[in-house]
Amino acid sequence: MTLLSRDVADHIAHIEMTAPTRLNALSDAMIAALHAELDTIAKDDTIRVVILSGSGKALCAGHDLKEMQAGRNAPDQGAAYFKDLFTRCAALMQRIQTLPQPVIAQVHGIATAAGCQLVATCDMAVAAEDTKFGVNGVNIGLFCATPMVALTRNIPTKSAFEMLTTGRFIDAKEAHQLGLINSYASSENLGSATRELAAKIAEKLPAAVRYGKAAFYAQSQMTTQDAYAFTGDVMVTNMQDDDTNEGIQAFLEKRPPNWS
Repeated sequence: MTLLSRDVADHIAHIEMTAPTRLNALSDAMIAALHAELDTIAKDDTIRVVILSGSGKALCAGHDLKEMQAGRNAPDQGAAYFKDLFTRCAALMQRIQTLPQPVIAQVHGIATAAGCQLVATCDMAVAAEDTKFGVNGVNIGLFCATPMVALTRNIPTKSAFEMLTTGRFIDAKEAHQLGLINSYASSENLGSATRELAAKIAEKLPAAVRYGKAAFYAQSQMTTQDAYAFTGDVMVTNMQDDDTNEGIQAFLEKRPPNWS
């Protein structure tokens, strides 16, 4: 069974998870497939933006609970398997943010537990207006501890804690208000709205976006003083790029840039 499809046009790669009967759950195979696909895209300089979506009724319903229950049958009650699973999932989430290209989640249906984590991890997200988001593992006795990492880096602390402890779902409007997604659109316009955002980024100088994405996440972990020192060095490197020089000169001369 093919777990992913990829389409590339106008420097935008659209990756679609294609396991609709399992609501595109992050099974062992899906995690591996996504990680391998992102590794391939990272090496492709012709790709400037990535859109991640899911086929069927939802973006992603989180981890594959049937698979997890099977793993629990080991003599150690699944301790080694679960540790490996969550380590691999964390590596996938971090790969999204270390990818040179921005990643936009195109969300519909539901994004729950690790699926909500996936949305929070992506650099940007656009959702259908009837989408539901939740970190609802607590409803079945499993606190969404790993999804919490991404969620608490996206939305206010008290809102995140309420979602995590009550299992309450939020809609696209509230997700936008909290900062989990960038925008929302009707189901009919979701694809075009996401593509429009991707196209705006794809038309920018790729090197500048790559410098910027790497610096964005690196500086967020630093003190203010260290962040300014670090980003100053990033801007020096960016300024020395020949295409940046062309972009500035074109602006001064009131003409379109002729980037290589």
